[in-house]
Amino acid sequence: MTINQSASAKRNIVFLVLVASLGYFVDIYDLLIFLIVRKRSLTDIGVKPADLLATGNNIINWQMGGLLIGGILWGVIGDKLGRIKVLFGSIALYSLANFANGFVRDPGTYALIRFIAGIGLAGELGAGITLVSETLSKEKRGYGTMIVAAIGLFGAVAANLVSKYDWHVAYFVGGGLGLLLLLLRIGTYESGMFKNVEETGVSRGNFLMLFTNRDRFRKYLCCILIGIPLWYVVGVLISLQPEFGTALQATEKLNAGDGIQYAYIAIAVGGLVSGLLSQVTRSRKLIMLLFLLLSAGTVILYLTSTGLSSHRFLWLCFAMGFGVGYWTLFVTIAAEQFGTNIRSTVATTVPNFVRGSLILINVGFGALVHHYGMINSGYIMMAILTTLALLGLSQLKETFGKDLNYVEIS
Repeated sequence: MTINQSASAKRNIVFLVLVASLGYFVDIYDLLIFLIVRKRSLTDIGVKPADLLATGNNIINWQMGGLLIGGILWGVIGDKLGRIKVLFGSIALYSLANFANGFVRDPGTYALIRFIAGIGLAGELGAGITLVSETLSKEKRGYGTMIVAAIGLFGAVAANLVSKYDWHVAYFVGGGLGLLLLLLRIGTYESGMFKNVEETGVSRGNFLMLFTNRDRFRKYLCCILIGIPLWYVVGVLISLQPEFGTALQATEKLNAGDGIQYAYIAIAVGGLVSGLLSQVTRSRKLIMLLFLLLSAGTVILYLTSTGLSSHRFLWLCFAMGFGVGYWTLFVTIAAEQFGTNIRSTVATTVPNFVRGSLILINVGFGALVHHYGMINSGYIMMAILTTLALLGLSQLKETFGKDLNYVEIS
């Protein structure tokens, strides 16, 4: 390879990481925007105060259902047709859906469009992480995914800041950012590993392969379990701040949008720290274990904060966010566990099944609250999810430095 070719290859890698990072930025913005504008937007379209919680949960469940379906759809497309096609298709779909969300006037239409947006949002992160993991060297790919996490998660900050002006504008901005991102995608290149597998004619994107082999299914299930505590923290403990504020006898009105912003700033910081530590220690599993235990500790701190002030609430959101700052490390672990012919399927479905698990978490948490109240239910649910995550982590093999240029055999 000549010096000019080497310099060109490095520029392509830097550009790929940058575009993947910005893609994740827009993904997080659009993923969280409803949680941030939930109360204002529903009130504005005529939902009664007594129905805000139920209607909001219904809409977020529709969005998460879209993520579940989209995760399978885009994952299979990524392995069959290429990672780049997923990025273009998913971005176009969720961008148009967000524009449409700015015009909704009733809860039914709101839920339908969030479902469509969820399908679109499902493709971005998995395809981006797969591209970065397959393009960078095995020694440096952790740094690439670390950068994706650090830049991408600030999309939550942008969503909260923009939403303070108007919830309609917040959706329009999200759609506009996505369409601008499409222009950047034009300069990205397909994964070399995918091209090599494509030429061999081996079976690609076979979702059923994950269920036809017991060891492969066990590994897949464990990958999902290790990420579930994050969405419980964000989707329940922070998002349901009016209910938790009342249960914790908050001395001031708490703002879920600000809480999510602080949490995602901390998740970005946690993503940097967890990624860096996994490179320094040369272990994904060790750092994942430390962050899972840290996350449980911060949730206990939150649930014992009787007499909660708005200032303390924000710092607790920051602490909990840092504790679950293993998101891109967790997706990287999933991508590194499987062969190139189903890697996109895994890297796309795993995080979206984790996001979609919020549906079951909401149902389970609601049932617990009916019997044990908000605070005790918070403890019980976190204990269950953390135990499952630790069990899943114990069953996975260390993947730091693993050669990813291989395929899964049917």
